[in-house]
Amino acid sequence: MWVAVECMAEPVERISTSQAKPDPWLGSFLVALGGWALDGFDFFLVVFSLTAIGKSFQVNDKTVALALTATLAFRPVGAFLFGLIADRYGRRLPLALNLFLFAIVELSTGFAQSFSQFLLIRAIFGVVMGGSWGVGVSLAMEKAPIRLRGILSGMLQEGYAIGYLFAAAAFYLIFDRFGWRPLFVIGPLPALAAAAYVALNIEESAVWKRTRQQSWQGLARQFRTHWQLLVYVTLFMMTLHMTSHGTQDLYPTFLERQWGVPARERAFLSALSMVGGIAGALIVSTFSDKLGRRRSMVIALVAGLCVIPLWAYSHSLPLLILGAMFMQFCVQGAWGVLPAHLSEISPDSIRGSLPGLGNQCGVLLASGVVYLEAALVRDGNYSNAMAGTAALVFALAILMTLLGREKRGAAFGETS
Repeated sequence: MWVAVECMAEPVERISTSQAKPDPWLGSFLVALGGWALDGFDFFLVVFSLTAIGKSFQVNDKTVALALTATLAFRPVGAFLFGLIADRYGRRLPLALNLFLFAIVELSTGFAQSFSQFLLIRAIFGVVMGGSWGVGVSLAMEKAPIRLRGILSGMLQEGYAIGYLFAAAAFYLIFDRFGWRPLFVIGPLPALAAAAYVALNIEESAVWKRTRQQSWQGLARQFRTHWQLLVYVTLFMMTLHMTSHGTQDLYPTFLERQWGVPARERAFLSALSMVGGIAGALIVSTFSDKLGRRRSMVIALVAGLCVIPLWAYSHSLPLLILGAMFMQFCVQGAWGVLPAHLSEISPDSIRGSLPGLGNQCGVLLASGVVYLEAALVRDGNYSNAMAGTAALVFALAILMTLLGREKRGAAFGETS
């Protein structure tokens, strides 16, 4: 394994940057953050509205859940397609196109007239969602100042959690009075505004201009050259997604079945854990600029192992919620480092596609972790199943993090 990992470790390429022009980064970062937040917002609107959507189309919750599965299954397709376009033709075009398609899919969701239409629309959303993260990360990280790369990485990654919080707020304020359909007319306008801003104001990545591939054959050759890195990133991201889904997805059911917490209170408590996650991502990613990407992630993951007893076995609700906040602090702390870390270890020529494709293939491979966790529940005791699953996936994530390499502070777009 070490031989394979060594092959992945390319030398950090550096030359003098005295002739490079400054590349404004703030607008690109905010658009990438907003795009990822909109994806999270849309995805969790379906999660919150699942039962109501089923009633509208006269299908049960299990059937509606197929829409979530379709979104998940098509995310790697979007990462591949949008990523290739980003590496071949630049970051701006696919990002603007992605935001424009998001607006269409979001609006179409609210006007779906049958479950078949709804399912097709959500599959298309999976393509859009899969393409958003990789393209946005490559544009933002290539322009971000090296000294700010860590903290900006954490902020960018937690756009998804911000989207969750906005979805929870929209559901709380709108659903009871107007139903689920109006929820899906909120996102199109900001998405279209962001797409127009990208098209009219965002400059193309200077890194991409210096390192672009002149042909599809050249791009394919880069993938063949770096196939080991793609395999590693996919397996690495699989373990990270296991830590995320293994500590989040079954937690509301745990609160309901084992603690008897009502629905509205469960949503509020889950939102509190997300606040802890946002704090963790910002803090750990900031320290990663000094401590290193892998070391910071390992520290966060080891801390997550230590939090498991408080998270799963507390005997009072306040301690249980404190455990949930600390757990997500650790999980999202590790996740916050990823945009910077994956961008740094990816070759310039395929930075638009490789991190996103590895990420989305990783989440697909990790999708069975919640089923495994639920299958381990015995006699209504969720604590043992959750604790055992969390311990296993944290150990795997630590191992895969240690097996990788890092290029903290790598200068993008330079030749040796």
